[in-house]
Amino acid sequence: MHDDFATTPLSDLIPASDLHFPSRSGLSAAFGTLFDRGLALLALITLLPLFLMTMALIFLLEGRPLFYAQTRVGKGGRPFRCYKFRTMARDAEARLSRMLAADPALRAEWEQSHKLARDPRVSCLGAVLRKTSLDELPQFWNVLKGDMSLVGPRPITAAEMVLYGPHIAAYLSLRPGLTGLWQISGRSGTSYADRVALDVRYCLTRSFRMDLGILLRTVRVVLTGHGAC
Repeated sequence: MHDDFATTPLSDLIPASDLHFPSRSGLSAAFGTLFDRGLALLALITLLPLFLMTMALIFLLEGRPLFYAQTRVGKGGRPFRCYKFRTMARDAEARLSRMLAADPALRAEWEQSHKLARDPRVSCLGAVLRKTSLDELPQFWNVLKGDMSLVGPRPITAAEMVLYGPHIAAYLSLRPGLTGLWQISGRSGTSYADRVALDVRYCLTRSFRMDLGILLRTVRVVLTGHGAC
């Protein structure tokens, strides 16, 4: 279910000159915030049994902690703690450092995309949670807090900002999203340059109608497991 723009070169999507990223009017922005937080609250209430079941599985099979929190870059460069269900070993960061130091090819792959095709840090249960996108359910809390939107650019770390180059302004113009064009356009099958291009495209063309379409397609992607990380 790849869109045509999922593999479009970034240089073909945006001109070389400075871009103006349109902002919503006060009323439209207020409605968007109300919609985001209202739907996030509804999701947290409706999905509570699924939350509890997932927490129980992690506790029984992997132990504590149940959640993983990492600092991500928000709108305007403001840092925030992004929450997920834990899918990796407790010593994941130390394990990653050892692997990257010992394997130049693996280090090159990480530096290019900040992802590993076969990540040995991910547990068996974690792989299932990622495949079904259940690991991202706690991000509804981020939306409710106002750190994130339901739809927007993929939340990135400070280390990833350099990979956006001059296009980081597009990312910083909006709150990161729980879902977005990247999530419905192949996810693990897209390059980092494609992810940046998708974020820029969304920033330039976003609308409430577009957000609704992305949300509906996200449901289909989650149910089919298409392109999951």
